[in-house]
Amino acid sequence: MTPHPPADTARLGATVADAGTRFVVWAPSTDRVDVVVASGGTETRLALDHVADGYHTVFAPGVGHGDRYAYRLDGGPDRPDPASRHQPDGVHGRSAVVDPATFTWTDTAWRGRGLDDTVVYELHVGAFTPAGTFEAAIDQLPRLVALGVTTIEIMPVGAFPGERNWGYDGVLPWATQESYGGPEGLARFVDAAHAVGLAVILDVIANHVGPEGNHLVEFGPYFDATFTTSWGPGMNVAGAGSDHVRRYFIEQYVGWVRDFHLDGFRFDAVHAIADQTANPFWGEVCTAVRAAARAERRQVVLIGETSDNDPRQLAPADRGGFGFDAVWCDDVHHNLRVALTGERHGYYADYDGSAHELADTIAHRWKFRGQYSIARGRRHGRPVAEMAPHRFVAFTRNHDQIGNRPDGSRPVHLLDRAERRYLAAALLLSPYTPMLFMGEEY
Repeated sequence: MTPHPPADTARLGATVADAGTRFVVWAPSTDRVDVVVASGGTETRLALDHVADGYHTVFAPGVGHGDRYAYRLDGGPDRPDPASRHQPDGVHGRSAVVDPATFTWTDTAWRGRGLDDTVVYELHVGAFTPAGTFEAAIDQLPRLVALGVTTIEIMPVGAFPGERNWGYDGVLPWATQESYGGPEGLARFVDAAHAVGLAVILDVIANHVGPEGNHLVEFGPYFDATFTTSWGPGMNVAGAGSDHVRRYFIEQYVGWVRDFHLDGFRFDAVHAIADQTANPFWGEVCTAVRAAARAERRQVVLIGETSDNDPRQLAPADRGGFGFDAVWCDDVHHNLRVALTGERHGYYADYDGSAHELADTIAHRWKFRGQYSIARGRRHGRPVAEMAPHRFVAFTRNHDQIGNRPDGSRPVHLLDRAERRYLAAALLLSPYTPMLFMGEEY
């Protein structure tokens, strides 16, 4: 991340201050950037000043919360702000200025929850209730408290095309999806959750963006042409210009903590970031997010989704590690799945489903600690037994294990009642941090 950005570019996006709004955008290969602002029934075009390191900025007096704006690069068409906080007209429309000071918070005494006091409940806002909104989900919070949940993990809410989406095709990751209730809806949900003692963490994606409505390439070198993920071009966190790409993601996460009072993150597919630098991207992320939480006198929980079985991901950032508090542990799910269904295709070929295998995994935190993996065709993982078991998040289902199956089948479709009770006992009585997927409690 750029260590000391010029004062006029201290925050990306549209920041309300001093009876107006400052616009800041990184567009290093663009000669001219204009912002078109619709405010008070009139439309104004302002040229941004080109300052250091490819940043462009301008202060617009009289522009405030809710006013619409778009950027024009070298006289081109309107483009949403890459750091837009709100897209009320969708990903192809203009951005809207968001002033967090307009949110009404009642959680001043909230300090967050520690990982050792965490039971996670993963939910998809668009499918959790018939209405599919944050407002409707608020009514369900007392039920989750009674269930024993302490922490809600919201699947991605970054702006995506259309009104319903799994969340992993978002193209404007700073913006809260309008059909769910937008930024105001998210703020109300988090505040209501804190009022009943629930922490809220957000699933965020730094390894790719979706295809429709993605204009990042027009602004700068956000992508790494030498690295391709399963979803498309990889993000540039290690090449030329990567300091500013890192800033783009890190400042996003800091903003979620500062402005939306989030209690942490689940970072999607952390293995899909190509970074051979001496300063790991994820270490920089975790350090910055924790500093932001300390400034707010709150604690955060940072969870990495990975099957790398690499202890460095749990090592402190100041020792060259990634700095995650916890990582997902797929091994428990896979062992139980094989034990109860007999599936052996794909990565399930690595598991025999035995009680001994499950016990060995629990004793050593994960199964593969350097053994040969049939599915990978090589040795995999390193020992990690010295790490506390609650630093591993276990589950018997999650969005991937449901959404990536052609028929969307859940254990309720495949297992009898006794088998489902066995699944629940194996998860909830394990020393891992448990995670339930929405509906699993039924």
